[in-house]
Amino acid sequence: NHDCPFVKKHYAEPVKNMQSLQTGATENDVVWIQVISSAPGKQGYLEADAAMAKNAERDSAPAYTILDPSGDLGRAYDAKTTPHMYVIDGAGMLAYQGAIDSIRSAKVSDIDVATNYVTAALTAVASGATPEVTSATPYGCSVKY
Repeated sequence: NHDCPFVKKHYAEPVKNMQSLQTGATENDVVWIQVISSAPGKQGYLEADAAMAKNAERDSAPAYTILDPSGDLGRAYDAKTTPHMYVIDGAGMLAYQGAIDSIRSAKVSDIDVATNYVTAALTAVASGATPEVTSATPYGCSVKY
């Protein structure tokens, strides 16, 4: 949901936290999939062209963007908030799910002092280990199913 202040926090300049995560993941052969589960008429809903334009506008770099206006994919993964992050290992097993980081706020200034759970999970999975934190309560705006 691009209109959610918690999502905006992680895409905001100058930090560009989400974009940095995407770029770093891609450099390590991780496939980054962005899922947009907002229903038509709800906050965050985008058609394909608008989703691609939004990604270009904020220098976002997912390998794939899946439009899920029915909410079927989001519900299958029990997505509750935006952002709600998932790290799936090379064997297709869920290695981490939940909050992007440890500070539940919409303040960009908190990014630098937060523990980034997604970075930690990606690092662990890349080395063949289980992440120290495998789940954290997600925070953000509710998914607009």
